[in-house]
Amino acid sequence: MSHDPLLQPYQLKHLRLKNRLMITSHEPAYPEDGMPKERYRAYHVERARAGVALTMTAGSASVARDSPPVFNNILAWKDEVVGWMRQLTEECHEHGCAVMIQLTHLGRRTRWDKADWLPVVSASHEREAAHRAFPKRAEDWDIARIIEDYADAAERMKEAGVDGIELQAYGHLMDQFWSPLTNELDAPYGGDLDNRLRFTFDTLKSIRQRVGPDFIVGIRYTGDEDLPGGLTKEDGLAISRRLKDCGMVDFLNVVKGHIDTDAGLTDVIPVQGMRSAPHLDFAGEIRATTNFPTFHAAKIQDVATARHAIASGKLDIVGMTRAHMADPHIVAKIMRGEEHRIRPCVGANYCLDRIYQGGMAFCLHNPATGRELEQPHEVAKAEEKRRVVIVGAGPAGLEAARVAAERGHEVIVHEAANDLGGQIRLTAQTERRAEMMQIIQWRFEECERMGVTFHFNSFADDETVLADKPDVVIVATGGLPHTDVLQEGGDLVVSSWDILSGDARPGRNVLIYDDAGDYAALQAAEKIAGTGARVEIMTRDRSFAPEVMAMSLTPSMRELQKQDVTFTVTWKLDAIRRDGNELLATIGSDYSGVTRERRVDQVVVNHGTRPLDDIYFDLRPGSTNRGEVDYEAFIDGRRQKVVNNRDGAYQLFRIGDAVAARNTHAAIFDALRLTKAI
Repeated sequence: MSHDPLLQPYQLKHLRLKNRLMITSHEPAYPEDGMPKERYRAYHVERARAGVALTMTAGSASVARDSPPVFNNILAWKDEVVGWMRQLTEECHEHGCAVMIQLTHLGRRTRWDKADWLPVVSASHEREAAHRAFPKRAEDWDIARIIEDYADAAERMKEAGVDGIELQAYGHLMDQFWSPLTNELDAPYGGDLDNRLRFTFDTLKSIRQRVGPDFIVGIRYTGDEDLPGGLTKEDGLAISRRLKDCGMVDFLNVVKGHIDTDAGLTDVIPVQGMRSAPHLDFAGEIRATTNFPTFHAAKIQDVATARHAIASGKLDIVGMTRAHMADPHIVAKIMRGEEHRIRPCVGANYCLDRIYQGGMAFCLHNPATGRELEQPHEVAKAEEKRRVVIVGAGPAGLEAARVAAERGHEVIVHEAANDLGGQIRLTAQTERRAEMMQIIQWRFEECERMGVTFHFNSFADDETVLADKPDVVIVATGGLPHTDVLQEGGDLVVSSWDILSGDARPGRNVLIYDDAGDYAALQAAEKIAGTGARVEIMTRDRSFAPEVMAMSLTPSMRELQKQDVTFTVTWKLDAIRRDGNELLATIGSDYSGVTRERRVDQVVVNHGTRPLDDIYFDLRPGSTNRGEVDYEAFIDGRRQKVVNNRDGAYQLFRIGDAVAARNTHAAIFDALRLTKAI
């Protein structure tokens, strides 16, 4: 019997949870036709198999047609959801994992031009900044039918065999009734706190009438909106006591903050560089006040913090949701005494940011998450041992080395620099993004454990590689900044890399031309503005930094808006010429023939990278495949069998930015799906 606080069982009503770790409700946007089909089920079953006690599905499963998802959510108002949820639940139950689902009506947190084009409904006409829809103020018949919709959805979930449901309040319709900022109704559903809570309690009564007293029902809500005029901490404590005392709720899942803006959402769900577990003590106050089952999750990304949350009595069950996206086998590794091997969540928030831009949630450095049907979390041994030589020890090269070593191959890595990391080393120069180095450190430690050979300060040429007598060569040399984008004066610019690396000193009046839209321009701007310089970030796009995405942009904006930084969109840099001790920049537009000028002392160009691929082309003639990739086999995860040079001595591939400028996830994904079949 383990004495680890995280591995102690917990009794929630009639349900015995085998440990204290859970995956909180979240929507990875994997549904098909609004249903949790094979991809969705495989994602949750993988984590159930690894030992998590409770997995909550469907952040924001919609209970009504006038609550259309703004990303790909489960449609709990459809009867067909029952069968799909039953399959998911039964498979998780086979591994001793409980399953719950979160139900909601989004209220104003959606758009009227989605799905059936019904008007958005709320407790006032106040628009939510994030989703921009002006809502209809709910009438009595709206309230009545939505209560019925909740009860119908709860009954469907009971029929599906799930262990319980969670009602989503914060930011959604229930909270829009709660908050004085968003409730303009008259009594009985508006006015004092009891009236503003009436919709929730009427909904709970209706649900209980359908599912009975034994079915588990909880609620996820904010205990403090942390917003002028909104719900205060005192309101939150009062609400918590009312929820406990009503006799219809079995657990509280508490958050702190508001989600009506990108910045507010980022404070509720903190990202990279923000404080770990910032709301844990607050959740502990709720538990101490109510003495009621309390759950919580908010950047609890490491086992030590989770263990503290339970051992200190702040929580009964701790959520590690993004951490389980990075590594679904957290519990299994704890039980095996392998905590040091857990793949760390680095808070990059690629998962959440993607869904808010209409994509599926993928983990920045675990490409198997969300692809459990196609990609392995644990790599199988190869039938035949081969010698794999890898050039480059950035994220792509290290992932290729790790996977090849897991396959049982002999692996040799050449790295031109003195240190690992490639472009991630530059990313981590910004203190707030230092966590990114864990992507490199984890892979290096795994490679060392498996006996991978590393050669540093090895600027490998074809002779160096051939001396290793490889069976397979993988070129992962990345790229170098490309700044040759001007009609005139390209020799007068520096790159964002030059600024981040310290190769170029910041000027005093700087124009940053960002034609890539990624982190590098923002990080360069932060470094330059931090010296007190004036900075203008210019892009030809309609918005700046489109590759960074909403929540991850928030910390950068907070830093840049403190400084003398200007953002200019829809203008492009055409040319530069010297004018005395200054630079005269000519800017134009894709929309018209208008030009303007800027007088500055430094121009920084951020235009992505071009492949550093000389060694690849030097090695092509001696390879059996001349570098050719069978894309069908690559996508399907099958072994590469292209042979177009029978005199060749080795297979040759290139991955990551050595092919084309993309991002860290793409580089690691390249490495996994190529190397798992070698």
